[in-house]
Amino acid sequence: MAVISRINPIVEALQSDPKSIQRIFVEKAPLKGRREDVVRLAKNRGVPVSLVPRPVLDRMEQGHQGIIARIVLKSFSTLEDILAGASRPFLLLLDEITDPQNFGALIRTAECAGVDGIIVPERRSSGLTEVVYRVSAGAAQHVPIAPVKNLARTMDELKKAGIWLVGAESGGDNEWDEFDFTLPTGIVLGSEGRGLRPLVRRSCDAVLSLPLAGRVNSLNVAAAAAVFLYEVVRQRKKIPAD
Repeated sequence: MAVISRINPIVEALQSDPKSIQRIFVEKAPLKGRREDVVRLAKNRGVPVSLVPRPVLDRMEQGHQGIIARIVLKSFSTLEDILAGASRPFLLLLDEITDPQNFGALIRTAECAGVDGIIVPERRSSGLTEVVYRVSAGAAQHVPIAPVKNLARTMDELKKAGIWLVGAESGGDNEWDEFDFTLPTGIVLGSEGRGLRPLVRRSCDAVLSLPLAGRVNSLNVAAAAAVFLYEVVRQRKKIPAD
């Protein structure tokens, strides 16, 4: 069980997955503005609403906006389930992304881009925490996420299944758009501090880079992911859907 204490993520959850919300708690005060809109939406979606004194909300979560949603976080998926539901796989593989803010942002970007699933190592990876859910704006409830024991070994299995794995890192062989992403594809990203581990990098079919023209020599991992994922989207829009 977890809570969301910001209005925008609560609205996202109500619109996309109201069944994930157990109950919404609202400050016992005259309802107006966005809080009134949220309560109306919750009732329309069949989500229970409780009016409570503000100290009750304070005990549940600091920094709230007079409204808190209690949600049931989804469980992890399996790699087999992800592949079974993908006709032309579009995957995101994350190598030791431990920061929940980055993980949440990556999940949100992946969901918007239509990624079939996210694969992460069991260890040294952020879990599905309240922070991840909040930053993902509810997208964490919709994207299948599969933890695996050994990421490099899983990559070898994916390649045998016909999926091309493209690492995103500086010093790559080519630039980000010099690959045929209409093929079954997995984009592989490492942590901001370490990048791709050597064995993971060697397991990639190609390593591509983004051209950087400024004085800062790197992008936030979520920003880099957005460029690569939407290059896949751009290329695939040019071919008929399966």
